[in-house]
Amino acid sequence: MCGIVGYAGRRPALPLLLKGLERLEYRGYDSAGVAIISPTNELLVRKAAGRLERLVKAISGENLDGQVGIGHTRWATHGRPSDENAHPHVDCTRRICVVHNGIIENYAELREQLTADGHEFRSETDTEVLAHLIEVELKRLPADAEPGLPRLLAATRRAVAGVVGSYAIAAVSLDDPGVVVGARLHAPLIVGLAKDGNLLASDTPAFLEQTRRQIRLQEGDLVAITADSVTVIDRRGCLQEREVEQISWDVAAAEKAGYPHFFLKEVYEQPEALERTLAGRLRDDLVHLPELDAIDLKRVRRILLTGCGSAYHACLMARYALESWLRMPVECELSSELRYRNPVVDDSVLCIAVSQSGETADTIAAFEMAGLLRAQQLAVTNVAGSVITSMADAVVLQQSGPEVAVVASKTFTGQLTTLLLVGLAMARVVNPSSIEIVGPFVGWLRKLPGLVKAALLTDNDAARIAEQYPNIDRLFFIGRGVGYPTALEGALKLKEISYIHAEGYAAGELKHGPLALIQPDSLVLALATRGVTLDKVLSNIEEIRARGGRVIAIATDGDEHIAMHADDVIRVPDTPELLSPVVNVVPLQLLAYHAAIARGCDVDKPRNLAKSVTVE
Repeated sequence: MCGIVGYAGRRPALPLLLKGLERLEYRGYDSAGVAIISPTNELLVRKAAGRLERLVKAISGENLDGQVGIGHTRWATHGRPSDENAHPHVDCTRRICVVHNGIIENYAELREQLTADGHEFRSETDTEVLAHLIEVELKRLPADAEPGLPRLLAATRRAVAGVVGSYAIAAVSLDDPGVVVGARLHAPLIVGLAKDGNLLASDTPAFLEQTRRQIRLQEGDLVAITADSVTVIDRRGCLQEREVEQISWDVAAAEKAGYPHFFLKEVYEQPEALERTLAGRLRDDLVHLPELDAIDLKRVRRILLTGCGSAYHACLMARYALESWLRMPVECELSSELRYRNPVVDDSVLCIAVSQSGETADTIAAFEMAGLLRAQQLAVTNVAGSVITSMADAVVLQQSGPEVAVVASKTFTGQLTTLLLVGLAMARVVNPSSIEIVGPFVGWLRKLPGLVKAALLTDNDAARIAEQYPNIDRLFFIGRGVGYPTALEGALKLKEISYIHAEGYAAGELKHGPLALIQPDSLVLALATRGVTLDKVLSNIEEIRARGGRVIAIATDGDEHIAMHADDVIRVPDTPELLSPVVNVVPLQLLAYHAAIARGCDVDKPRNLAKSVTVE
């Protein structure tokens, strides 16, 4: 997620904004910018693609005086990383300036209407519509409207009333030069109360060196800060009192929002990350992905999914859904293997490459080869402007937000969910008879963030089980259907951060070799949630127990029968089988985390691993 900092006070704003943005660098970003209101009431906007240091170097020596301003670090979603697309964004009059976190789902319709009304846009972003909407409302606002409130606050409230999506906003205007206005919906925004002014930020670290007193704005709140005041209103314009909190964290802890590790924080961020992945893409009973317009879907006869590590597991899971919905062959290939084969690929193939960073060397090479063989190319990635996006005919961004821990959590569930969106969007075109199937799945996708949030309640069970087996040195994961690649991902997570030898198997393969490894007290984790193969999985569990093995089962809420078959049960919300890996992987992530803690491992930086594998 992007970073926001705002300041209104009696000190020079620029150093505070830059220090705040520096404190938010852990969130990841691809451009940065600031806007200052000068003592002569000029709006000074400076921004640059790249790291914050590039912006600092660019403005070095400039006279950017002023005691009111806003700053931003951007993680691109709409529009490539560039100077033009960097925040802040201004309106036509260049008197209003806005920074924004989140996604404006109806920005295309708003932009079209604003353009028809004569507004000129200078960027490709969804954010710029906010500046123009506030411009419109300021012009419409009667002189005596909403007395007692800054005009910028009143205009912003009216502007966001027509916005669909998620946002945290900070805005300044030359018409209210001493004020910074903020607004939030489905994205965090916090006020810092300092003795020499007040601050606005998307996260506590931005102002922790200035104050330890903060106000967390609630859903739908808007706020105006000045050097001496904080005014909070709700979406109806009614004044609100919000609790002032005393911060007890230090800077390092604040960056992790109080979590001991980034990995755990990012596991818990999955509901919010999935909301961003789905934002603007579900309308009525259909999935809307205009990105796919660049693909000739009528030409597609076969799909080739490729990725590495967790991305490959997302491909394996998605294959079950895509085959079911599209009724065409779907193949999954490890990118590191595909690049050295002589695969049968032609212009009837759609190659979908999955890479969190968009810089994975093996995936790039495999994707390039598919293109040379005339396949159409679709990239699923978390990073706009990455190498893989420049190679693709079409790009679908997963919009998970930055991930700091080396090991994937929210980016993995974002990859899988994005692939499911692609499958449902394609189904309308390549398999019209699927229309009765698509609607219900769209309904379940809307529920998915809530289901994942409920699955996070398994944290205590995961911690208890990790403590119960402190000396375990190997663990088998088994599953059938989509449970099999879920087992692979669970085993990978355990290996990556706890260094326990873990293997994932298709449960039906036990008798074909792995059962020889089962002996008294061997530990096996079984994916045993509701599905067409559950009875078969239970039979496989009994094969293990008959040989003295112990079984931990991931089971569906309400399934009381499972207790007869397992030594420990972790229960997750009931979810349609084809979507269940997004939910079922959560307790596996938590189990890996607690096992790593019990063994004293460095969770965020596991040995020998890197976040982005840019070499072969």
